[in-house]
Amino acid sequence: MIAHERRLLGHRGACAELPENSMPSFERAVAIGVDVLETDVHLTADGHVVISHDPDGRRAAGVAEAIATSSLEAVRRWDIGWGHRDAQGARPFAGRGLQVPTLDELLGAFPAMRFNVDIKPESPAVVGPVLEVIRRHDASARICLASFSGRVIRAVRRAGFAGETVLAQDEVIALLAAPSLVLDRLRPVGTAVQIPTHQGLLDLASPRFIDKCHRLGYRVDYWTINDPDEADTLLSRGADGLISDDPAALLPVVDRHR
Repeated sequence: MIAHERRLLGHRGACAELPENSMPSFERAVAIGVDVLETDVHLTADGHVVISHDPDGRRAAGVAEAIATSSLEAVRRWDIGWGHRDAQGARPFAGRGLQVPTLDELLGAFPAMRFNVDIKPESPAVVGPVLEVIRRHDASARICLASFSGRVIRAVRRAGFAGETVLAQDEVIALLAAPSLVLDRLRPVGTAVQIPTHQGLLDLASPRFIDKCHRLGYRVDYWTINDPDEADTLLSRGADGLISDDPAALLPVVDRHR
């Protein structure tokens, strides 16, 4: 069984405090002291890899345009400060010039940081442009690639990506279904399992399941964890990483478990 370091991942930066997937949000997460910046990517119509969770600008910028059919220049005009609301429901960051970053800019801005990059499109066509940006920055050693799509994450591995990869949904399902008796005969793919604590009535945060993942050498990260008590429970059960909107609240908990 492989021992993994305990890690705090800033979900889209520090998006409880600042607009998600914006450069100030990532800067804040780094200042807090996260171990990894978690983010998401899409591909523009003219082939640029941009940072966004959603496939369009509706929620983040109030723009009903899809990234896949928009140029980088068009996406740059979106005001991604607009989508962030404070506790009173106001939009304090609207009109402050916050733009959609590119993956190229993000890797260049934080050359010493590790990243967890979730590839959102379900077509393997996105894999080549993403890997090209990573190669340009010689950053594979500090990047873990994820995707809900099995087709996409398997295309990443076939392309020879030298960094870490997360199990896709179908791979997690196969892991869940595998009897413990055959675990030692399984050939692991990827390096990490990133999951919610529950999927419907299914408990994915049991010590038994965490131990099962560890037997195969997988790191186990949970999303999206913002409550310190829940974080303490998960780490006590053996969780390796927590993906959080509010890393400032969780950092003392993670530090106690390191």
